[in-house]
Amino acid sequence: MYKRTLMLLGLLLGFSLMMAGQQTGAASAEGAVATPTITVPGPVVSDYNQVFKGGDPVEDKIAKEVRHELLMLPYYGLFDNLGYTVQGRTVTLTGTLTSQHAVTKRDAEGAVKRIEGVEKVVNNINVLPPSPMDDRIRQRTYNALVRTGGLSKYFWEAAPSIHIIVQNGRITLDGFVLNEMDKNMAGITANTVPGVFQVTNNLRVVKG
Repeated sequence: MYKRTLMLLGLLLGFSLMMAGQQTGAASAEGAVATPTITVPGPVVSDYNQVFKGGDPVEDKIAKEVRHELLMLPYYGLFDNLGYTVQGRTVTLTGTLTSQHAVTKRDAEGAVKRIEGVEKVVNNINVLPPSPMDDRIRQRTYNALVRTGGLSKYFWEAAPSIHIIVQNGRITLDGFVLNEMDKNMAGITANTVPGVFQVTNNLRVVKG
C-alpha cells in the first residue's frame, strides 16, 4: 500500500511538472511575440552613445531613423515628450505634446511612415489641453532650472536633454543627466516653483 501511494504521488508530481512546463513554454512563446524589440521611452534627445541592438538589423536601422526624424520635427520642444517602440516593421509613437505643438502628432506619424522598411505606424501620442496655468509653470520651471548650478548645460543643445512636462500643475522631469547630483538638484529646484502641486523626477543618469 505504501509503495502504491508513493507511485501515485510520483505520477501526479510528474504530471504536474509536465503541465507546468507546457504552460510556462506557452507563456514564454506568447511573451516572445508580445514583447517589443526596441523601446525608446522618451524623451527623444541626443543619442548619448545609445546603440540599438534589437537582433534585427532592419529594426535597428528603423529605430535609429525614427529618432532622427522625430528630432528634426520643427515643433518638438523641451515641454514635449516623444518616445517610440519598434516591433518588427511596426512603429508605435508615444508621449505627450503641449496644445501649441498639437500639429506635431500628425507630423511625427507622417515622417515615420516615410522611413524605408516601416509598414505600419500606431500613433498613441497624447496632446494636452490648453492651460494658461500650466504654461506659466512650464516657463517658471525652465527659468529656475537654467539658473541653478550646472543645470544650464542640459538646455544648450537644439534638443535639450531635460524635458519639462506639466499637466494640471504637476511636473514630470524626463530625459538625461550626467550624475545623480544633477538629477537631485533638478528635482529640488522644480519643487520650489510657485503653483506646483507635485514633481515626478524621471531623469536618467548616463555616463558622459
